[in-house]
Amino acid sequence: MEKIQAHIIGEIISSNASEAHALYKKSCFGEPKAGKIQYSLSEALFLVEKEKMDLLSRNKQIPKRELIKKLQRIDKKIQIKYPVFEDLRERGYIVKTALKFGADFRVYDKGARPGKQHAKWIVFAEHESRKLTWHEFSAKNRVAHSTRKNLLLAIVDEEGDITYYECRWLKP
Repeated sequence: MEKIQAHIIGEIISSNASEAHALYKKSCFGEPKAGKIQYSLSEALFLVEKEKMDLLSRNKQIPKRELIKKLQRIDKKIQIKYPVFEDLRERGYIVKTALKFGADFRVYDKGARPGKQHAKWIVFAEHESRKLTWHEFSAKNRVAHSTRKNLLLAIVDEEGDITYYECRWLKP
């Protein structure tokens, strides 16, 4: 498969290449919008790093090191969120944004597809040095419960390793 040629305009990354549509059908990368496939920042960075995509700005390819700086200007938390996205995706999960829920990602169980099944988890990515108050934890848990998903806290340490904590509501 040829590399996807995608363009970044402002904060939007999209492609109308046939390869983009094929990869969406096969692996659920991106979202169809107005005849194009639109990518989250993490999806685009993942595809660039896996050498499946070239990202262009004003018809010039953006080098990887410049791309990371550009994405950091758009999303200050990308350095914490991206390793979580990459880890989950490499484990075989489909990972999508969860902005409308106020979370970082929604994650579909293996074999599940967005639009056909609901996401199993709602993910909040945090650095290990950040302290989470009980109030913040409770708010995250309520978001997960109200959206009928399990809460998955992804804690990224100094070495870039990730520890996951799954929280579920139990009925005694």
